[in-house]
Amino acid sequence: MSQGKFITLEGIDGAGKSTQLAWIADFLQRRGVNVVVTREPGGTQLGEKMRALLLDTRLTMHPETEVLLMFAARREHLDKVIFPALARGDWVVSDRFTDASFAYQGGGRQVNSTKLENLEQWVQGVFQPDLTLYFDVSVALGQQRTASIKPADRFEQEQTEFFQRTRAAYLTRVEKYPERIHLIDASRPLQKVHEAVRDTLEILFFQK
Repeated sequence: MSQGKFITLEGIDGAGKSTQLAWIADFLQRRGVNVVVTREPGGTQLGEKMRALLLDTRLTMHPETEVLLMFAARREHLDKVIFPALARGDWVVSDRFTDASFAYQGGGRQVNSTKLENLEQWVQGVFQPDLTLYFDVSVALGQQRTASIKPADRFEQEQTEFFQRTRAAYLTRVEKYPERIHLIDASRPLQKVHEAVRDTLEILFFQK
């Protein structure tokens, strides 16, 4: 049995990841791939409880507490969902993974990057996604889209400066890991975004 692939989707709130997640899962299934769709924080029973805490607008928490909860949920996610699926030969598509911690907690919350790197090494070792699709939009467009969809969660209610730092951290990750992280201009019409995603997946995984 061949090893599965791990694809992650990243971007600031309002980048359109949820729409792309469903489209990518359908694209892969039409290629004959068994797909597991998941998300972070969350993905497991315990992880979803942590997600509820992390997004609760009634709560405040120290930035490092937030980081530790994120990585605790990730450890469960890897153990209960991601690693077993990949071992079965399934492909896993996740709405966010560790790049989000470097962007939101490292960039947005300004948590020391060395602490994040230490946690990354502890929780996942050398394991990384086979492909990360970063959907890039301006902060203004992301906020405009988010405001029209649903009430803001604890992250979405942050100020513009928070999201500017988060987006900048994402772009730094794109520059640092160009072979793994592919930037998709998500400000374009939806069909154009789908085409860019399709082309990336075809080139990397389905061309012989």
